[in-house]
This record gives sequence, structure tokens and C-alpha cells, in this order.
Amino acid sequence: MSKGADTREDILLRAARVFNTKGYAGAALSDIMQATGLQKGGIYNHFESKEELALEAFDFALALTGERMQRALTGKTNARERLLALLAFFEDYSHNPPIPGGCPIMNTAIENDDGNPELRKRARAAMENWRQFIIRTVKRGVERGELRPKADPEQTATIFIATIEGSIMMSKLYRDTMHLDRALVHLRQYVEEAL
Repeated sequence: MSKGADTREDILLRAARVFNTKGYAGAALSDIMQATGLQKGGIYNHFESKEELALEAFDFALALTGERMQRALTGKTNARERLLALLAFFEDYSHNPPIPGGCPIMNTAIENDDGNPELRKRARAAMENWRQFIIRTVKRGVERGELRPKADPEQTATIFIATIEGSIMMSKLYRDTMHLDRALVHLRQYVEEAL
């Protein structure tokens, strides 16, 4: 990578951390300047606006999270294994997040439900990708006989996402990962007994 590309990636990493902890509206350019050690001109040399930086920082945070999720899924071909690997990813995520501040999708979705339409659109697309991953996994599992015939892909996706995201929110609010830990235990039992 060139020095300019390295600097740009470093800005994205540091800005993603700021945006994910302070919010896109709550993060001032001075916060980003402090996090990166750059002046306004140094940041705007790589990004035309705070809006552009926010959008790319969200994509960057999502890519980091997605890479780690893919590593957790590597070698898992059975539907049950893939669902359990997804839960293991979130267990690791709670103790070692790629981006501090909680789930970038949830944070962005909540902050921008009535706010920035482009960030809301990206958060929804990211959520839909995750939802479709679970739906495809369950459908294939049923087709291959790895999961019970009655396993409902749409219902499973809703239960997984709502339980995980809700427990992440509670863990952040109470500053105690116990809530996510309990949710993951419940979801493991759901995979083993209901699916």
C-alpha cells in the first residue's frame, strides 16, 4: 500500500471507532482530529466531507466485522455448525470487538432511523445481508437433512438477530456482558433443540 492509502485506512479505522462510540451526529470533527492526530486539512485531503468519512467509516467497520465473522465460519459446512460458529463469533466479539462501541449495524440503525438516510440505507442493507445469511443457512440445512424439516428460516433469522442485538444493547447499557452470554446460551439451546 502507498503512504496515502495507509493514511486513509488509518483515518477510517480511527474514525470508525469514534463514530461507533459517539455516534455519527455526536462525533465532532475535533474528535476525529484528536483520534487521528491530523488537522482538518489532513482529513479533508482524503475525504471530501464528514458525511463521506462517516459513510466510508461505517463500511470499514462493517468490513472488519465481516472479515472476523468469515474466519469464524471457515471450514464450517454443516448448517448447525455454521449457526453455532456465528454464536461463537458473537461470544468472542463481546470480549474482543474489532471496533469498540458495540455492533456498528445496530448503532447506526438506531441513530439514523429518522436521521441520515444514506447511513440508514447502509445499515439496513448490512442487516439484510446478515438476515439472508441465516435464512440461506437454515434453508440449506433443511434441504440437506442437517436441520429439522420444520425449521423456519425467516423465523430463525428474526430470533437470532433480535436476541443477539437486544442482548448487545443490554450488555452495553448495563456494562455487563452477562446479558449477551445468557442470550448466546439460549440460542445454542435453540439450535440444538428447535432446529
